[in-house]
Amino acid sequence: MKLVILDRDGVINFDSDDYIKSPEEWRPIPGSLEAIAQLVRAGYKLIVATNQSGVARGLFDMETLGRIHARMLEAVRAKGGTIDAVFFCPHGPMDGCRCRKPMPGLFEEIADRLGVSLNGVYAVGDSERDVLAAQAVGARAVVVRTGKGERTLKKNKNLGQVPVFADLAAFADALLAGRLSTD
Repeated sequence: MKLVILDRDGVINFDSDDYIKSPEEWRPIPGSLEAIAQLVRAGYKLIVATNQSGVARGLFDMETLGRIHARMLEAVRAKGGTIDAVFFCPHGPMDGCRCRKPMPGLFEEIADRLGVSLNGVYAVGDSERDVLAAQAVGARAVVVRTGKGERTLKKNKNLGQVPVFADLAAFADALLAGRLSTD
């Protein structure tokens, strides 16, 4: 199975230090929806894995989160793409859950539900926690400079050999052009 895992905020849509609290605040990063459609046309399944601690913080409820995700899915469909599933952690940083990145729980749940190994699967994020969660399950972490990406790269000089791209569109172009390993 050709699979790519995407973080949501900062990869697909603009991020906010104040959280994305409503469907109206969800705005796609230019080129991200087209990149998803391009990957889908090339036979990839796309899964979103996202921390959503705004639920635990009381900034929005599960119904609102569902409406935010519905807006995202609708916007992706309008560009000819599909997101096959959205996995999220609604817990706060102090809740000690296993699903909050950098813990690998969301990724393990994806692997379990799809019945696949994530070894070698690309996981695109904009933060160190995205990288750590991906690496914990053998996925290939990728960092984009959008969202918190620039901040992440300045703060974490030793992300090792993690590929870095300007945005999701640049990653998709590189993957589909064969500039990234797919084995």
